[in-house]
Amino acid sequence: MYHRVLLKISGEALSSETSVICRETVQHTAQRIKAVWQKNVQIGIVVGGGNIMRGRSAEGMERNRADYMGMLATAINSLALQDALERISVPCVVQSAVDMDRFCDSFSARSAKQALDEGRIVIFACGSGCPFFSTDTAAALRAAEIGADALLLAKNVDAVYSADPKTNPKAIRYGRISYDRVVAENLRATDLTAITLCKEQKIPIRVFALDQIEEIFENESIGTHITEK
Repeated sequence: MYHRVLLKISGEALSSETSVICRETVQHTAQRIKAVWQKNVQIGIVVGGGNIMRGRSAEGMERNRADYMGMLATAINSLALQDALERISVPCVVQSAVDMDRFCDSFSARSAKQALDEGRIVIFACGSGCPFFSTDTAAALRAAEIGADALLLAKNVDAVYSADPKTNPKAIRYGRISYDRVVAENLRATDLTAITLCKEQKIPIRVFALDQIEEIFENESIGTHITEK
C-alpha cells in the first residue's frame, strides 16, 4: 500500500503519567514501528516534544526561546526512540535540522533518502529548525523532501471528527475528507501550514491513533484520509 512514509508521533508516545520518557512506553512504541518496518515500508519519523517542552503553548516566555527549547526536546525524544529501535535490531539514524554533530547527523534530503533506501529508519529531530513552525509542519516538510507516499499523523484520537468526540457524543467521524474542507471547517486535524504544503505537493494525509499503526497498512477504513477530493 505504501512504499515510503513519514510518520509523525507525539512526545506522549514516549511518556507515561509519571515519567516524561518512560522506558516501557518507548519500547512499546518501538515495537509497533518495527512491525511496520518489517512490512518492507521505508519509514521517516518526526517526534514531537510535548512530553518535555511544548514551545507553542509556553506562557511567560519569549516565543523564539520557547520554540528552540521545544526543538531540543524533540532531539532528546529522537535519541530515546533510536536507542529503543536499535535494541530490537532495527537500524536507524537520527538527523537534526539543527547541527549537533556530537549527538546525531545533520539533516540532508539526499542522505535521508539514501538511508531509507538502505533499509534504515530515519528519525528527524529539531522540527524544521526554525521557530514558529509546529512539528506537524516539519513532518509535512520532511515528507515532501523525502518523496513520501503519505504523511501519517498518529494522534490521541482515532480519526478526524467534526468536534471533540470526548466532549461531544454527536461528533461526526470522517473516513475521507478534502484538504480544503479541513481548513474551511477548522477541524484541527493538523495546522494550516502542514495542510497547505501537503495539498501543494499532493501528499495524502492519514490521521489515526498510534495503536492502529499496524492496521492502517491492511485496512483502508482505519483513520481518516485527507486528500484533494
